[in-house]
Order: sequence, then C-alpha cells, then structure tokens
Amino acid sequence: MRIVRIFGKGRHRPSASWRQATDRAFTLIGDGRYEDAGALLTRAADLEPWLSESWFNLALLHKFRHDWEQARAAGLRAVALLDRATGAPDWWNVGIAATALQDWPLARRAWQAFGLRVPGTGTPGGDPDRPESLEPLGMDLGSAAVRLSPEGEAEVVWGRRLDPARIEVHSIPLPSSGRRWGEVVLHDGVPHGERATAAGHTYPVFDEIELWAPSPTPTWVVLLEAATEADRDALEDLAADAGYAAEDWSSSVRLLCRTCSESRMPAAEGGTSQAGLLDPHDHSEPGHPGPLLHRTESLWVPERECGIAAPAGLVRGLLDSWAADSPDSRDWRDLEEVG
Repeated sequence: MRIVRIFGKGRHRPSASWRQATDRAFTLIGDGRYEDAGALLTRAADLEPWLSESWFNLALLHKFRHDWEQARAAGLRAVALLDRATGAPDWWNVGIAATALQDWPLARRAWQAFGLRVPGTGTPGGDPDRPESLEPLGMDLGSAAVRLSPEGEAEVVWGRRLDPARIEVHSIPLPSSGRRWGEVVLHDGVPHGERATAAGHTYPVFDEIELWAPSPTPTWVVLLEAATEADRDALEDLAADAGYAAEDWSSSVRLLCRTCSESRMPAAEGGTSQAGLLDPHDHSEPGHPGPLLHRTESLWVPERECGIAAPAGLVRGLLDSWAADSPDSRDWRDLEEVG
C-alpha cells in the first residue's frame, strides 16, 4: 500500500473520490475542456491538499492554459510537499512558469532543485539570490529542434537552447507558422522525437508552448537562379556575415506526417509527404539553414525558392551584391515579404 508522508506523518494513498476526479479531469484535458478539468482538479486538491500530486496536476493544467501566475502558485505548493530533495518533475514545471514570467531567481532555484547546474550559482544547492540571478540564465545548452504550432500546422525548425525552457530560432520558419527567424520560444520539457545527423549526433525535438520574445526581422521569399550549390551557399554566407540569414527552402524543407515527425528521423532533405499529410515541415540541419547531408547531390536545379530574414532596407542590397559577384551564374526575382 502506498503511503504519503506529510510533515513526518504517514497517510494512506489518495481516496477513490480523488482518483476519480483526477482521472476524469485528464480525460477532459485530452479533449481540450480545460475549464471543466480545472473544476475537477480544484475539487481533488480540496479533497487531498497534503498531496503534492494535487498541486502538480493543477500546475500542469495551468501550464496548458498558459496561465503562468496560477501555474507558478500551484507549482510552489507542489514542491513544498515533496519528500525528495532533487529531480522531481514538479520543479521542472515551476521552472517553465518562472521562465514565462521572467522570474529569474525562481527559475534558477527550480533548475537547481531539479539537479541542473546554473551559471553564476555553482552546483545545485547554491545561492539563487546573488545579483546575477536577476538576469536571464544564458545557459547555452547547444542545438535542438523545436516544433512550432504543435497543435496546428506544425513545423520543426532548428535553434539554440538558451536554458531548459527557451530556444532561439535559427531556421527561417515558413510563413504559415507565424514565427520568424531570431524569435525565442518557450518550450515544453519532454521531447517529442529526435533528429539524427550523418555524423551520428542526435538532437531532441521540443514542442513550443508559446512565443516568449518576438523578432523585429521580417521574412522574405525570393526566387534565385543559382547555377551551382556554391552560388547558393554564397548567399547564405553573405546574409550570415551581415548578421541575418538566408535559407534554401528548396533543399531544407521536407514534409512529414506527424507520426514520422515525432519519431527519430535523419536530418536530411526530402520533398515527399508521408501518409498523405503535409505537416509538420522539417528544416534539415542544426547550425546551418541548408541540408549538409545532400550537398553532393548529382542533379542540381538552378531555380531555388529561398527564405531570407533581413530588414527591408538591407534585403535588396544583399541580393544585388550576391548577384553582382557572379552575374553569369546568379540572378534573383520576385522578392516578397511574407512574414
């Protein structure tokens, strides 16, 4: 029999009423009926307020609703009732809520309590109230992929993990995503799928929760005439040198069914949909907008659809400069702002 210990006292596992209310609530959550689920989970917390699970479940519901003040409050009640020092998922939910609210001292405390090293605070258990704790964490956890709009026309793009709950987007998302290059998105903690490169590296795919910081840089689409891959690469390099980005969507975007997207997939290009579905889109390689795995393809098509992330006052100059460097092998037309 499971025993819950609260303040040194033993208590039997939750009542049947608590379990029934909780089970029904999660069924309703699966149907998107958050208001009805909230009433049941509140009732469950009233029935068993000494259970950390009661408050964990409420924090989870508030996360789904993006009600971050309530998610933080319920999460803190959950962790106050924990019977272990580190590693509990309750702390992860607190970390996400704190990051959404830019409550950096609490975010540091949460990631440390989960067992992560946080810059400026030393090992887990350090002082979260040092002056640097008032700033964003800046943990720089390397490359990862994030699934934008996971409940809609999902699109998997590459980015850089700033901390356990935020990714800065480095791909140029398609216009349908409503997202831009350079934006920072809040993401969930459990990956849904992986991307594997030819070098043998694997990267998790996280689901976006919401936009955390917008980007002022617009997205453009342009048709290129690039005689060779080197000509295409030259535009990508020119944009990167200017502090912005260009991405050959003709190579980097492939269409996957949801089942394939949420599994372990090679980070390669492709243009075929699977299972008859046209989403999510998938941008191929971390740290580079174009697909490294297929740079030696034998059949090159000079006409390329390219996405560019750059200010309006710069984008035409970039394209003109690129074309002028090799006028016999490069040209562009039909530039349009799309996002």
